[in-house]
Amino acid sequence: MVRALVVCLCAVPFLVLGLPHAWGQNYPNKPVRIVAAAAGGGTDFAARQMTPALTASLGQQIIIENRGGSVTIPAELVAKSPADGYTLLLYGSALWLMPFLRDDVRYDPLRDFSPITLTGTQCTILVVHPSLPVKSVKELIALAKAHPGALNYSSAQPATPSHMAAELFKSMAGVNIVHIGYQGTAPALIDVVSGQVQLMFSIPSAGMPLVKSGKLRALAVTSAQRSALAPELPTVAASGVPGYEAGVTNAIFAPAKTPAAIISRLNQAFGRVLNQPAMKEKLLSAGIEVVTGTPEQLTAAVKAEMTVLGKVIKDAGIRDQ
Repeated sequence: MVRALVVCLCAVPFLVLGLPHAWGQNYPNKPVRIVAAAAGGGTDFAARQMTPALTASLGQQIIIENRGGSVTIPAELVAKSPADGYTLLLYGSALWLMPFLRDDVRYDPLRDFSPITLTGTQCTILVVHPSLPVKSVKELIALAKAHPGALNYSSAQPATPSHMAAELFKSMAGVNIVHIGYQGTAPALIDVVSGQVQLMFSIPSAGMPLVKSGKLRALAVTSAQRSALAPELPTVAASGVPGYEAGVTNAIFAPAKTPAAIISRLNQAFGRVLNQPAMKEKLLSAGIEVVTGTPEQLTAAVKAEMTVLGKVIKDAGIRDQ
């Protein structure tokens, strides 16, 4: 009897060690929901484009659940969900930057989530009014340094990608350009087109048509490499501000402590779906350039943005409204 008991107890660790692998093999066996922000945004569009292919890849229905209201609601919901791989979060850079922008955030972006994979990036484009006597980033920096405080830039609401890109540019280029905030991208661009404001870091879908019509001049993209959205434009980094990169990083997360085997299964499924040529084309039409990778690469990207942009937010006194 004692010998049988010892044998059984000795087998327990091997059974426990084998559980994560078993969970990965049996997962998923019911529908998986992806929580995203309010309907109509870029992440929501991406989620709905991925759904059919993900359903086929995982063999279970994928359900998109939009959560409007406070921008922190989707994150707080997923952070409190069971760590079983059946509730996921598709979110942008606001997930890990919001704690710098608000005091009432009830989650920790590093502690409360298991990273799965990057899904894409959305850059902005530096545009100026055609009357401004600059045709490159270096010329813009020289003009701004020669006349500190004389140039203005517009942006949508505080803490939006256009605002963050400009403040990072000011910090890294060492220039004094005055911020003028607007209640949306459209009015912010209108005043650049009219010449009341000299420049803006615009989302490509809004800014590029105005560039092509000659109403604005584009100087560079804010991505780390040239963008397929405007391949003719150089990057800000290659145009006089080494190391500069701005935009929105989109990614998929699960609740913290989700088994590694499930994270691996999801990472592979999202990677296959996102890297299909047809999917890349669909997302590019919405201004999203597909970027995937390992959970470790996602963690590194999050930490890097928190370090760089966290300082920018603090130094510029940026707050979310």
